[in-house]
Amino acid sequence: MAQLQEHDAMICRFCGNEERASEGYPCHDCGTFLCVMCNMRGVVRCRACQAKAEGTAAAIPPRAT
Repeated sequence: MAQLQEHDAMICRFCGNEERASEGYPCHDCGTFLCVMCNMRGVVRCRACQAKAEGTAAAIPPRAT
């Protein structure tokens, strides 16, 4: 019988860290995943939405490995 391997993680759209999906918050504008640590720092928008709000180009964060 095959092993069931679930992966309950998402990439934070602000810092790029991979965190458990159940331990995060949605972006205020578009609903993409933001991790708990970013939320605790006061981040409420992903990088793309923050850049739109500021009128600048969004920088894509490096992917955590």
